[in-house]
Amino acid sequence: MDRTLARQAGLLIVVFLATLVLLVGGWAVVRESGRSPSTRPSSASGSASIGSPVEAGSGGAGPSASTGAGASGGGSPGPGESGGAGTTVVLTGAGDIADCGLSGAKDTSDLLIGQAGTIFTAGNNAYQNGSANEFAACYDPTWGRVKDRTLPAPGNRDYQTSGATGYKAYFGAASMPDGTTWYSTDLGEWHVIVLDSNCAQVGGCDAGSPQGRWLAADLRASVQTRCTVAIWHHPRFSSGEHGDDPAVGPFWEQLIAGHADLVINGHDDDYERFAPQDASGHEDRKTGLREFVVGTGGAALHMFTHEAANSEFRLAGVWGVMRLTLQPANYDWEFLPTSGEITDSGSAPCH
Repeated sequence: MDRTLARQAGLLIVVFLATLVLLVGGWAVVRESGRSPSTRPSSASGSASIGSPVEAGSGGAGPSASTGAGASGGGSPGPGESGGAGTTVVLTGAGDIADCGLSGAKDTSDLLIGQAGTIFTAGNNAYQNGSANEFAACYDPTWGRVKDRTLPAPGNRDYQTSGATGYKAYFGAASMPDGTTWYSTDLGEWHVIVLDSNCAQVGGCDAGSPQGRWLAADLRASVQTRCTVAIWHHPRFSSGEHGDDPAVGPFWEQLIAGHADLVINGHDDDYERFAPQDASGHEDRKTGLREFVVGTGGAALHMFTHEAANSEFRLAGVWGVMRLTLQPANYDWEFLPTSGEITDSGSAPCH
């Protein structure tokens, strides 16, 4: 009996010890598996922070960063240069520019010196007759300071020297990159077309003329470009002293068919903005062209003689330049008078 009790007591002790060992081991496993994530190495929590939506959204790939990089990098591409996808570029200028007897060209060119990007002219570059001497004495000391980034267009004053030879000699290849006084280039996402509206001197402006055939081919070749601006001297529509010029109507017809967006002209020595309209002067905000008359580059200024249909803004008696900020699918405009205050501005999408 005593031996039986002893064996049973021994078995109970063994079972008790085995159970105790199992319980201690199980508790250790449970304690380790239940450890909080916050007690793990700091590299895990650091990875989570880097991948958070706030950090990812504050990188340099957004529109603001892209624009800032362009400004700090010296501005937008110059004539003939294309920016990358999503590029915003600046195009600034005017027509009716340099008269040695007036301070206007000096004043407006002072504005241009502070502008990044490409410069345009809308004709009548050197007064009175566009001679080589007038370009040297009147244009070169003023707007000539930004000559290396200028897209020029000829005006009727430039042709008062036979064949516009003063204009062609001064601007050289920039005025005739393809051997004609009309040409095109790309700036950022935009297609820029420069035309010669001195129709009688260049074989016409109609669709069958050399310039008209070239324009049709250029628009076909740039059909994938969403946004297009065209620059020439004589305005189709104007409230100024010269008024409307139907001779450039064929330009409008082809540009509208090619889904262009903007037209910039000079000739009348004032600033005027029109609502989008068709070639006949009917408002058309869906497919029409928006026209700007910017004959404020420095020549003698004139007053308006009437109010043309669809004229949205008019300013006379002030020199200044127009600045276009050309974005991939839209544009901003600002008229910058020499007084320093923006007097007209706005934004619109491309067609």
